[in-house]
Amino acid sequence: MVNKNLIATLGIEDDEALNMLEAELGAAVASGDMESLLGAITDDLNSGTILTGKIIGRAGDDFLVEVGLKSEGTLRRNEFDNPEEVEIGDAVEVLLLDIESDTGDILVSKRKADRIRGWERIITENAEGDVVNGKVMRKIKGGLLVDIGVPVFLPASQVDIRRPGDIGDFIGQTIEAQILKIDEERRNIVISRRKLIEDERAEARKRLLDNVNEGDLVKGVVKNIADFGAFVDLGGIDGLLHITDMSWGRINHPSDMLKIDQEIEVKILSIEQDKGKIALGLKQKDASPWDEVESKYPVNARISGHVTNIMSYGAFVKLEEGVEGLVHISEMSWTKRINHPSEMVSIGEEVEVVVLDINKDKQEISLGMKQVEVNPWDLVAEKYPPGTVVEGKIRNLTSYGAFVEIEPGIDGLLHVSDISWTKKLTHPNELLKKGDNTRCVVLEVDQSKQRVALGLKQMTEDPWAEAIPTHYQPGMIVQGKVTKITNFGVFVELEDDLEGLLHISELADHKVENPQDIVKVGEDVEVKILRVDLDDRKIGLSLKRAQWTADPEEGDAARGEAKLEKQNLTGGMDTHGAMGTDKITFGPGGTKSS
Repeated sequence: MVNKNLIATLGIEDDEALNMLEAELGAAVASGDMESLLGAITDDLNSGTILTGKIIGRAGDDFLVEVGLKSEGTLRRNEFDNPEEVEIGDAVEVLLLDIESDTGDILVSKRKADRIRGWERIITENAEGDVVNGKVMRKIKGGLLVDIGVPVFLPASQVDIRRPGDIGDFIGQTIEAQILKIDEERRNIVISRRKLIEDERAEARKRLLDNVNEGDLVKGVVKNIADFGAFVDLGGIDGLLHITDMSWGRINHPSDMLKIDQEIEVKILSIEQDKGKIALGLKQKDASPWDEVESKYPVNARISGHVTNIMSYGAFVKLEEGVEGLVHISEMSWTKRINHPSEMVSIGEEVEVVVLDINKDKQEISLGMKQVEVNPWDLVAEKYPPGTVVEGKIRNLTSYGAFVEIEPGIDGLLHVSDISWTKKLTHPNELLKKGDNTRCVVLEVDQSKQRVALGLKQMTEDPWAEAIPTHYQPGMIVQGKVTKITNFGVFVELEDDLEGLLHISELADHKVENPQDIVKVGEDVEVKILRVDLDDRKIGLSLKRAQWTADPEEGDAARGEAKLEKQNLTGGMDTHGAMGTDKITFGPGGTKSS
């Protein structure tokens, strides 16, 4: 009887061919030329031929397979998916790899035969677009190798809708995918799990959009979290849950409330059918705490809250979950000068506040901390009526005046024009120093603007009211000292803090380009008084007119009159005389005796 494996290998299908083969074999046996006949038969076999064989024994861990040729083939243990289940006598298909010409040994492979049969089956049973199942075998360049009966390629970009962090996590998993391309010539198949998921989600999206409405409560799974919100898979379509719709209260980041793969119930806020977009809300499941805010926190109500956030412009205070108010930096203290709210409050601190204003539409509440205490400015007008003499420290100097602290947190402004009756000041620092104490008189209190006007010169009588016009009259020749030179003229000090202006045109009979050509700072000069302007508080002087007197006696008489007036002013004779010791000077506060 002819071996069935050999018959299948040679492709003998009819009885006549079988009879001829048996006749040839019988003749070969009779003539003793069996080896020649088997050699001729095996020469007709090519490597790459699939043979049907039978397991006939073991060789260690490997298996011996008989395929009807001169010798048996050996199949390694790893050629079988479940080698422990293999039994003697099992039929098996193998791929003929090679026949050793000298020894007649054959090399066969079951796994390669399985792949060829699998490829033939896949080609026969499947087409591009079909869905197949397979086990992920290993990670290769650009993607994964998946066994669907034959190894096929799953590109990394086709593993999922959102590319996973490590596609190697799929190794060992059985997945479902769609065939993208079949290349029969190269025996290559490309599959896509992403395309299958997209198609399934498209169908689910259509079903979902057809069956949900705004206001519905639906369940979903958090799939992605970003700074601005979270994407929730509703089963075929992702909805956006914005951070502002997560809680009525303050949250710093969506991850403070949600986690990836967490199942949540959300409310559908809006649906854009044409774009397939759905906006979701979590806080909208509950009533807004702002609905009753005006009745719970009326204006002027005194309440407590906790500081939740501090900005440069103020501090946010939580009154209840979802309701916060702002205490502006200007509403923190009546008197303290605050550079930053952190000087007054810290995060988490409980503070007492007063409701100043509510804007329900904008969900804003203005709060005040200083309103909890009595406004000290309400008492200022009563404590410091005009005419009150106060003493305080000079806290700050500006070009327009000095700020004097008359009590903690209460400053008065001493304007530069109210420092001296006689001296022309360009800046208060010419007479005052920051940190010094000074005595002033209250001129005015403006309670609405929280301002106190102070005066220093008003502490004494105004010399321009009587003393100066009495002792300095036009026509008098007086002596003074040059204190300052400008391009328009020269300032001459007549007495302490009393200056007159010697205009450039009054320096000499000729035209003067530079006053320094005529006089120097510190030089003593004799000048003639041209005018005493009480309204503008100015004294006009002339150098050239003092020198015009042709008659020496007339000049001496004019100087004698001036000297007599000065003696009357100083209380005795001139500085070289022995009469009198009193001298009148014009300081910041007016005239005084020394």
